[in-house]
Amino acid sequence: MIPFQTIDWNTIEKETHPGETGAVTSQTYQLPGLRLRIVEYSSGYLADHWCQKGHIVHCLSGSFVSELQSGEKVTLTTGMTYVLSDDASSHRSITTEKVRLLIIDGDFLSKSAP
Repeated sequence: MIPFQTIDWNTIEKETHPGETGAVTSQTYQLPGLRLRIVEYSSGYLADHWCQKGHIVHCLSGSFVSELQSGEKVTLTTGMTYVLSDDASSHRSITTEKVRLLIIDGDFLSKSAP
């Protein structure tokens, strides 16, 4: 059970990591079995790996392409969300402009979750 709480993202440290091109800056708030992140991709960002983790990704500002390893590409713009379970697809993010996202993941996205 998670009790009522607030998150002041202004107090959470930012970490920056390079992509294949560009960079990602993220702030992480971790709870048992649940991770919340504010993530910013720079313009020209290309993830340096294919991700198989499940996420709920909500685009707060900007737009980006979620490329599936199958070759399919899906564009998300401000106000759009995608949802997928762990191991449901291999995907990576690509940007032409700066984008800001809220990403939620955790145990509830596992294929074995009830």
